[in-house]
Amino acid sequence: MDKTSIRNEMKIKLNAIDKITYEHQSYHIAKQLFHTNEWKNASVIGITVSRFPEVDTWQVIREGWAEGKAIVIPKCYPSTKNMKFFQIHEFNQMESVYYELFEPKEDHATEVKSGDIDLLIVPGLAFTKEGYRIGFGGGYYDRYLMRFQGTKLSLAFSEQIKEELPIEQYDLPITQIITEQGIINCKKNT
Repeated sequence: MDKTSIRNEMKIKLNAIDKITYEHQSYHIAKQLFHTNEWKNASVIGITVSRFPEVDTWQVIREGWAEGKAIVIPKCYPSTKNMKFFQIHEFNQMESVYYELFEPKEDHATEVKSGDIDLLIVPGLAFTKEGYRIGFGGGYYDRYLMRFQGTKLSLAFSEQIKEELPIEQYDLPITQIITEQGIINCKKNT
């Protein structure tokens, strides 16, 4: 199955999750994240602001602020297919852009360089237990991960874990996937 077919299949599957299940599973995923050493040891956390049916990251961002962590969110630049991360202190420092994504307002946020991010929570639509992922098709994270040296993990519903995915030479695996059913340590599976 090609990446486009997998994306379409996964979007249908995720959109079928009812609101109660979505909230319940997102809560359990976040709770597990907060108990990891990766979260506890991180001072600066890079994270995408979710939109349904992605795992809810709004509560993760709020918890990060409550714990005094610096929360940085990406801004995508379609002309170059690159992205930069900016620190935000409250949600009103964001704006809704294309595809109803929330990004930082550059004039209301501070840019944070890749080397200063301790933990990067990488979004995706489908994952293997080895840490490979299929994103939403823009390639922004694939490019960013090539130069990112910090810890990278993903939050996913168990429905998003697949036995195999088409992997290309530039695809880089993440080290952990946290689902409502537990933590998958990807390094142990390779």
